[in-house]
Amino acid sequence: MKTLSKCLRLPVWRPKSVRTEGEVSKPSEMQPTHSAAGWRRAVSYVIWPGLLATALTLTGLGMQTEYPVLVFNAVYVCFALTVGLFERLLPHERTWLENDHQTLANLSHTLLNKGLVQVAVVVSAAVGAAAVVDPSEASYAIWPESWPLWAQAVLGLVVAEFGLYWAHRLAHEIPFLWRFHAVHHSVTRLWFINTGRFHFVDTFWSILLSQPLLYVLGAPLDVFLWVSATTAFIGILTHCNIETRTGYLDFIFNTPQLHRWHHSMRLEEGNRNYGENLMLWDRLFGTYYDDPSRRPPARIGIHEPMPARFRDQLVYPFRSPPAEESSPAE
Repeated sequence: MKTLSKCLRLPVWRPKSVRTEGEVSKPSEMQPTHSAAGWRRAVSYVIWPGLLATALTLTGLGMQTEYPVLVFNAVYVCFALTVGLFERLLPHERTWLENDHQTLANLSHTLLNKGLVQVAVVVSAAVGAAAVVDPSEASYAIWPESWPLWAQAVLGLVVAEFGLYWAHRLAHEIPFLWRFHAVHHSVTRLWFINTGRFHFVDTFWSILLSQPLLYVLGAPLDVFLWVSATTAFIGILTHCNIETRTGYLDFIFNTPQLHRWHHSMRLEEGNRNYGENLMLWDRLFGTYYDDPSRRPPARIGIHEPMPARFRDQLVYPFRSPPAEESSPAE
């Protein structure tokens, strides 16, 4: 197995003709590789905001049609495939392109847990409840419906993030909750396929602490939809294996750069950056972390072993004795 230091020194797309100590490169060899490096560097600056803006724009157009859910699903699939393509063309870590034999388990978690559970809970709670009782008309509703929809969506994201932040943080700090969240952190590479690798109990916990906040405040259904869509797109981007340079966006959004630190096996790095979409609450509660002077670790995962099969991963949290478990907060 490669050591962590070797993984961190592994160049992702460094031009072959770039001079190192003791080497001499001919001018004719330098020009084409410099051009390629320059193009890739330029793409790394625009790909994260470009993909997100495109996905949200297409989703917004789809919400104006008669089939908003169908359009969103189509946009989501195309978005995921596009991210997967760029992972091959512009990888952040080449070692993460290697097969970890967890693709089937990752997809099973995504479809059967993250997907079905979120659809069942969010749709029944938000859509069903909104059809029976309009939360905006309740006496306790304080939602600013006079605001433009985009402003309401931003507010909804901030409110939902508060619940998501604490659900995530407590899942790291409480050993019982960590047993379920460890399923997600057991991955040894980050790529778009394991975005939805969450135990269904972990998913229920996140929904329980985030969605009711919007309903109590009287947020309309459109806000629920926009928060869910934004979370879906940013979730794929934070786990992508694409070389991105997000700069000042790191101060606002949960970017791939920040989330890679969160998946570190070192506690002082892994127990940071709990935000799902925004870094607002991490900054307010002192859990924001970034170190621009070095790359996030390529060796990620958890210290305890995780079963390889999907069904065994489902029962793993229930079989782990509390006295032997190791929370990342410990």
